Amino acid sequence: MQRKHLPLIAATVAMAMASAAGYAADAKKDASKDANKPPPISKQVIKSLIAAQTAIKGEKWAECVTNAQTANAFAEKTPYDEYAINDLLGFCALRVGDSATAATSFEMVLNSQFVDPARKISLLKGLMQIYYQGKNYAKAVEFGKRSVAEGVADDDVYLFTAQAFYLQNDYKGAHDFLVAWLGGLAQKGAVPRENAIQLYLSSCIKLGDDACTVRALELAATHYPKPDIWNNLMTLMLRANASSEKALLNIYRLSFEVGAMRRGDDYTEMAQLAMTQGLPGEAQAVLESGIAGGVISSDRDKSTAQAILATAKTQSAADRATLAKQEKDIAAAKTGDPDVKLGLAYLSYGQFPQAVAAIQRGIGKGSLKRVTDAEAQLTLGIAQLRAGDKAAAAASFGAVKGDDTQLRLARLWAQRAK
Repeated sequence: MQRKHLPLIAATVAMAMASAAGYAADAKKDASKDANKPPPISKQVIKSLIAAQTAIKGEKWAECVTNAQTANAFAEKTPYDEYAINDLLGFCALRVGDSATAATSFEMVLNSQFVDPARKISLLKGLMQIYYQGKNYAKAVEFGKRSVAEGVADDDVYLFTAQAFYLQNDYKGAHDFLVAWLGGLAQKGAVPRENAIQLYLSSCIKLGDDACTVRALELAATHYPKPDIWNNLMTLMLRANASSEKALLNIYRLSFEVGAMRRGDDYTEMAQLAMTQGLPGEAQAVLESGIAGGVISSDRDKSTAQAILATAKTQSAADRATLAKQEKDIAAAKTGDPDVKLGLAYLSYGQFPQAVAAIQRGIGKGSLKRVTDAEAQLTLGIAQLRAGDKAAAAASFGAVKGDDTQLRLARLWAQRAK
């Protein structure tokens, strides 16, 4: 995975630590008469803090660091002295590029009893950023998780905390953190960042978890569909369902729809599956598309394709000539299987309204055995989508109830209906 740096400009974090520059001036005031004001700065550190503030005004950052460290060297300091000194020291150390000192100082500020609760948000994020850029990923994770636990994490904090897990080779930690974040976004109906999904995908791959990888690719295809995403997703789904011809054909249908079939073998394998399941019209359409698109190009693929195509054309011609008779013959059928099969035939020949009507009749009759209810609903959605009725298609895809593969196919088809 390519490492992405968070743009951390000193001025940006300095704004988050804005209160740092005012301590020396406030130290001259008598705070004893106002209970809402913080305690006064001790006399022994006032001179050094005033000098540090003067250096800040002149943008003499190294001089500021020196004076703040001088103040910090006094043995007898109050807790408020330490809070004020470290806030100034962190501010100036960051400006001179001393991120280690800045981080140590700001940690003390964050953990002080005097820190404004509202300011903790910027301190937590700033510390996460400082540690991340300093490649102290364990500490970056620590402060990222604290932001999440306190409910103040934004998308940047989530993303770079996950990256900090990943860059420590803690792929399980990155995965679990991302799953919780992405799941929360899904519940709110929010679209995740593309690089967050990519990080999730990379974590799954590093873990060698195919099921996890498929879930990540599905998420990517849902929100950021790209040819490589579709191709990889279809490849893994085909591999995971190699023993189920019906599942394979349904996966190939979606692959064909999204343009993810890149090899001649894809077309010939899909055509063979269609022929096996009594759908010569679908086999013919797929092969003709592969040949016309130049994907079926090698001598071996062409030879296989032409042989299947010749048989498909012969069977298609005979099948199409009997469609009207088939519909009449199955009208009295008590189960829905013949109607659904007829609907698939209509679908393969591009007769979409007839396909929708036949499949709906089959689902209405029920008692499906040759196809499952989930397969029938999925096919109905495809027919409705191709007939131009996106709303009905979305409803049919949403009605699919089945195994993980069927549900995933339904969700992905539903994206096509939007």
